[in-house]
Amino acid sequence: MAAGGARHGLAAPRGEPGAHGGRFGRLFGALPRHDAGAEAVEALAAALVAAPDSRDNPSIPAGYTYLGQFIDHDITFDPVSQLARDNDPSVLADFRTPRFDLDSVYGTGPADQPYLYDWSGPRAVRGVKLLVGASPVRGGATIPDLPRNAQQRALIGDGRNDEHLIVAQLHLLYLRFHNRVVDDLLARGSRLDGADLLDEARRRVRWHHQWVILYDYLPRVAGRLMATQPRRHFTVADDPYIPVEFSAAAFRFGHSMVRERYQAKVRGITVPIVGPGERPGRHLGGFRRLPGTLQIDWERFFALPGRPPPQVSMGINERLSAPLRRLPPDGASLARLNLQRGRALGLPAGADVARAMGEEPLSETELKLGEHVRDRAAREALEQATPLWYYLLREAAARGAGGQHLGPVGGRIVAEVLNGLVDADPQSFRRQWPAWRPELAGPDGRFGMAELIAFTQGGPR
Repeated sequence: MAAGGARHGLAAPRGEPGAHGGRFGRLFGALPRHDAGAEAVEALAAALVAAPDSRDNPSIPAGYTYLGQFIDHDITFDPVSQLARDNDPSVLADFRTPRFDLDSVYGTGPADQPYLYDWSGPRAVRGVKLLVGASPVRGGATIPDLPRNAQQRALIGDGRNDEHLIVAQLHLLYLRFHNRVVDDLLARGSRLDGADLLDEARRRVRWHHQWVILYDYLPRVAGRLMATQPRRHFTVADDPYIPVEFSAAAFRFGHSMVRERYQAKVRGITVPIVGPGERPGRHLGGFRRLPGTLQIDWERFFALPGRPPPQVSMGINERLSAPLRRLPPDGASLARLNLQRGRALGLPAGADVARAMGEEPLSETELKLGEHVRDRAAREALEQATPLWYYLLREAAARGAGGQHLGPVGGRIVAEVLNGLVDADPQSFRRQWPAWRPELAGPDGRFGMAELIAFTQGGPR
């Protein structure tokens, strides 16, 4: 669910291991491939480029847009497939594990990727804490940043988490969260050190992260009722996979939540998510050191206790903000890329998926294809075989409280996959300790992004 223009994330069907252990598959492999055709899909893509921006979504703070991107980068990565030809899912490889194990943060561990870890300090924490970098600011001071090489490229487990400054600072937040957990364990009298201390800290971080996904993020984007529904379609045991209906369609809903501009600091300027901005450097594009003026105050992205309301995401619908309609470097539209990806993977049509899930398909009025596509032949082709990505965005707008969350089909796909990946992971809290509750919860017993931020920054929980 990359925001800000990343082009990534798909792979192979069920039963076919990726090069690094990842598996991809289909939730609805028996459904036929109904394709509206290249010309009709291109007409829809062109129309979406011209569509106006959507309205604010007061139900979801802006930070959850990028938490979704961070989650996506932890479970999907396909650097080799091509949009220009049909992709045989059986030969595409996922370079991420289909588990919420934060391998995008921890990599393959300090023995294989020592440059991700901090080897200074007392012996007990050498190679246990994650390396945090520093970016120079005015007056000779520094601020925390991702560790970087001489060309300013981040030294992290997944380079996509450096593609813009919001997700980069979210990755940085997790580096610092891990290090605070290490400090907290030692402060509580833990006698662990070295590999044992790393294992315990990593377990705690992963379990708290899984809790955030299931009980903070998912209810917001899928709806609180859908987030806890029993799984009916994504049935996995110990051998999970990532359905392409999820990775190439349903979990790309976050693209519609991206704002054109954000305020990074409480008393700062608003700057565009991508692009040159009004002045050099005044944008949130990544692959560079963090400027002091764009260091994020997280209260602008998540609802923190006692702080003013944060800026919010955009509504979930088919309308993308202006920067995503002309992506650098070649000006491609993200809508076009998503639609082309769906065709290349042979995703089923939206109405077919709805019927397979026991839902009444969207009406012509709800699809709004007549509003976007004037050519009659193209419109009729799209009504017969609506691309799944577009269909689920329209479903959210029509049946998801006006785009405040996903609709019944999109919400169920996302909820079943996120829950199913945790259920299938033998190292997850649900498998290891079903009665577990977060040790770092706030006084009311809750743990979400607000509590994670407060703990990491050393404030009250």
